[in-house]
Amino acid sequence: MKYITFTFAFVALLLCSCNNKVNDTQSTDVQTEDTLRTITEDMAYEGINNYCHSAYDWSVAKDNPDIMYLTMGEETDSAYQVIFRSYTGAFVHFYVNKTSGTTRMVEIVPSLNVEEDAGTIELFDYLEKQN
Repeated sequence: MKYITFTFAFVALLLCSCNNKVNDTQSTDVQTEDTLRTITEDMAYEGINNYCHSAYDWSVAKDNPDIMYLTMGEETDSAYQVIFRSYTGAFVHFYVNKTSGTTRMVEIVPSLNVEEDAGTIELFDYLEKQN
């Protein structure tokens, strides 16, 4: 009877330790995937540049490129800020999450003292060259 109890306890212990190994492997895969998705400053700029060229009419800036531009803003531990200036004088601040690529947009019109959320985009949707 002791032999059967000992065998049962040994098998239960073995199954529990195998389950932990599978979970450890899965968490390592998630960490590796997150590491591969880290956004660089160049990626943030390129993606937002592609988005702005597809979403806004740049023809008015053909003769005077200073009235519309894109520039890098402040960087935090978790996000890059990319700033778009429109020919109207409005600014759109893009906050690019360094890990996920989710980008929050805030539109600011300084002359009217207006600031409002303008939605979100996924940076990875705009990292390919836009035709």
